[in-house]
Amino acid sequence: MPKRIPVEELDAIVRIVAACPHSVQVNVIREGLAHEMPLRMLQRRLALLVKQQRLIAEGRAKGRRYRAPSHDAVAPSEGGTYPAVSSEAQLIRDKVRSPIQQRTPVGYQRAFLDSYHPNVNHYLPTDIRQHLLDIGRPPGDERLARTYARTIYDRLLIDLSWNSSRLEGNTYSLLETERLIEFGETADGKNALETQMILNHKAAIELLIGQADEIGFNRYTILNLHALLSDNLLADPQASGRLRHIPVSIEGTVYHPLEVPQLIEECFESILDTAAAIKDPFEQAFFALVHLSYLQGFQDVNKRVARLAANIPLMRSNFCPLSFVDVPERAYIDGVLAVYEINRVELLRDVFVWAYERSSARYSAVRQSLGAPDPLRLRYRALIDEIVASIVRLKVDKTAAIARLRQCAVERVQPSHQARFIEIVETDLMHLHEGNIARFSLRPGEYQAWRRTWY
Repeated sequence: MPKRIPVEELDAIVRIVAACPHSVQVNVIREGLAHEMPLRMLQRRLALLVKQQRLIAEGRAKGRRYRAPSHDAVAPSEGGTYPAVSSEAQLIRDKVRSPIQQRTPVGYQRAFLDSYHPNVNHYLPTDIRQHLLDIGRPPGDERLARTYARTIYDRLLIDLSWNSSRLEGNTYSLLETERLIEFGETADGKNALETQMILNHKAAIELLIGQADEIGFNRYTILNLHALLSDNLLADPQASGRLRHIPVSIEGTVYHPLEVPQLIEECFESILDTAAAIKDPFEQAFFALVHLSYLQGFQDVNKRVARLAANIPLMRSNFCPLSFVDVPERAYIDGVLAVYEINRVELLRDVFVWAYERSSARYSAVRQSLGAPDPLRLRYRALIDEIVASIVRLKVDKTAAIARLRQCAVERVQPSHQARFIEIVETDLMHLHEGNIARFSLRPGEYQAWRRTWY
């Protein structure tokens, strides 16, 4: 009987290919694998993936190249960016995207939590954990733990506050978030709830970094994370930092969380104990993301707590933090719905891995996972350079730059690309310095004059 090929091996190959905007040769795929694989074995895996229509082969012999089908990288209904996911995750995505009337109502499944045994069961296969370990380890491992997060403290405050808030529908831009966090300036046209949400994220991240020696999967950390993230956002102020005693419903899903306070308390303690016992920091992070979201232990703000809690083991182990940079809201929601409604983690897992690859590249931990250029940045390169240069030459301040950038996006960028385009330009402006202004054909005098206005 032929030996069964592990699904994890096939998924790892698909992720490597899908991460590249262009077709790639077999040697590129081989170099990207976490473990060495004989060439002939890899070629057989590739042939199988082509037969399964998970990959497309182009060319012949030494010129043969592979690429992911276009539908892997694009959300089927929005037309916007969607992370490359496995075929199994695609089926799950389709299931949770079916009309809500066709989905079966379901309650909290205690067996989903109880069936997980730390360091025996794994949501993240071995090759994925090794891949995340390789890209997440910053240079200088001999330093004391938690120093890595502190070295990128200012950038992390803005990135994680903005991205986590964005996943909740917050409409602050990246630059507006920076001005709010650094200078306390509220953006025009934004409501108080959006402003409070971002400030709450700032306070919660400061807790994680400032008390890195005390945080962990314990009641103190998780309850206080919730208290900070929910401050001034709940109808009942006394609910901040406390497990809920009332039923809650979640819009857009057929999932009905637990209602009995004693059971919520029991499951919450079990989640903390299980998470604390997990040895691998990435498995620990993903377990927390899954189960703190699924339990819905608080009246609100549960997913925000889960996203920040996922950073606890990464910060304690001195790995690159997870800031959810570039994660499409639709992909994240689909992954969470799959956990809620059918207790399947594969889709959220693929989004988690993709998100961590983006975060590690963002903070220059290891750039191997994103060796290929951002295709959207390539597409709009001329326009990006043009708008950055014009903002500098006209000495536009941050407030005016936001309005100018949004107008440009509406007039000249495809609707499904506008949010990402704005983020790219805002990031370029925030990272502009004397050593990279030549890319935008700017002179030192123009840059210095603009800086006085900008800051």
